[in-house]
Amino acid sequence: MYAIRGLLSVLARVMIAAIFVMSAAGNKIPHFADVAKMMEGKGIPQPKILLAGAIAFLILGGVSLVLGYKARLGALMLLIFLGAATYFFHDIWKIAPDAPEYRDQMIQFMKNLALMGTMVFLLANGTGPWSLDNRKRAAADEDEEPHKPAVASSRQIR
Repeated sequence: MYAIRGLLSVLARVMIAAIFVMSAAGNKIPHFADVAKMMEGKGIPQPKILLAGAIAFLILGGVSLVLGYKARLGALMLLIFLGAATYFFHDIWKIAPDAPEYRDQMIQFMKNLALMGTMVFLLANGTGPWSLDNRKRAAADEDEEPHKPAVASSRQIR
């Protein structure tokens, strides 16, 4: 059972991190100037500096989750990124519900909200088995016998 939990935890962390690492490597880095210009158009000050910071948060946070190393810090970095990105770029409260872009922005807003919930979950619960953060605990768990339910013997009841 431990091996299944470990494998599923690693798979989940890779799947969660993929969107962040790909966002940095597939969009923000190769289109740095265009993204910075778009950020400037949204009124974000120092867009190149903040974009470089966002890329760092995306890559460091994503890799942290995959490895399970300092994963709570990585999840916090991604939560901060998601909060800022959602506030500045998916501000549905500024769009009329009947506007053509409302539906797409609502989908992006809800996606980010779900990802923020994922980061809060990771902050609260950690990364699970097969993570660098849990390597000592995992070694101790493997040494122990699986827990058996306690059954009272007749001597204990007296």
